This record gives sequence, structure tokens and C-alpha cells, in this order.
Amino acid sequence: MGRWAEQAAKNVVGRSGVAGYDIDPEAVRADLRARAEDSRRRDPFYAFAFYPDGFDAALGILEVDLIHPDDSVPRITLDWLAETFSTDDFGPPQLTRTEVPAGPAVRIRQNFAADGAPPGGPAILLETLMYGIVPTGTESAVVLLMSWTMPGIADAMEEAADSMVKTLRVDL
Repeated sequence: MGRWAEQAAKNVVGRSGVAGYDIDPEAVRADLRARAEDSRRRDPFYAFAFYPDGFDAALGILEVDLIHPDDSVPRITLDWLAETFSTDDFGPPQLTRTEVPAGPAVRIRQNFAADGAPPGGPAILLETLMYGIVPTGTESAVVLLMSWTMPGIADAMEEAADSMVKTLRVDL
């Protein structure tokens, strides 16, 4: 992970420098390592971090994963996705059934307490938007999860996730 984080940090720092921002390469490397380690615990199919110019920490994370039926879940449905991936830690989740180009989906907008709050300090709010999609003609599901902790960017992050899911295609 060291070489990857080093190169990715150079790219982020270089891009920010061209845009006129001076950011700390070590802070970017540390953030990349921490986010990679956090994502590795979930082992998604793909994981992406959003580093706008001038920021040494990712504003958001996008993970894409595949869920296949097995002995414990022989049939994946939108109801199962909604039940499995929603919680009411900070109020009830906002569940919406929808259709995206890849097939029927459930959209879940909810908030959690993020890991890493200082001892005795206030909790950090982790905001998420998840799409669980059962692509037409398949028995598996695609899960797209966008998450962020920066206050005030929810509308932009939701718009980005909603736009991305419209481009998702599944080849059989």
C-alpha cells in the first residue's frame, strides 16, 4: 500500500498545486492509507476517494460491491437489501424504490455515528446514500455506497451519487 499511497498523494498534491493550492503531502498520504485500511475491512469490489483541489483529506468515499445469493440468502430482493442495509441510528432511513438503467433499485439515505470520534468528544456524523440494485436478468445485486462526514455537502454528494447510478451498466 505504501507505493500506491505515495503515487496517489503525489497526484492529489500536484493537481492541487496546479490549481494554486499548497497542501501537505504527508497529510494526504496518511488520509489515503487510513481510508484504504477502512475500505479494506469491507472488501468492496471497487473503492474511490474524492479529493477536491486544495483538500488534504477526502470529502467522500464511493464503494461498489457485488452480492451474490448463497445458502444464507438464496434470493436477493429489494426488500432484503432494504432490510439488511438500513438502520435507524439517527432517525428512520429514507427508503425509495426506483428504477435505474441497470434495473430495479432501492435508494437508502441515512446517517450513522462515524468511527474515530475523540474520547469524550462529540460523535462524528457519517452521512450515507446507498443504492441496492438487482440488475435485470441477474440474481445478484450491485451495491453503490457514497459516504461523507463533512457538514453541508449532502445535497452535492446525493446529486453526485444519483448521477453516477444512472451511468451504471451491467453486462451479462
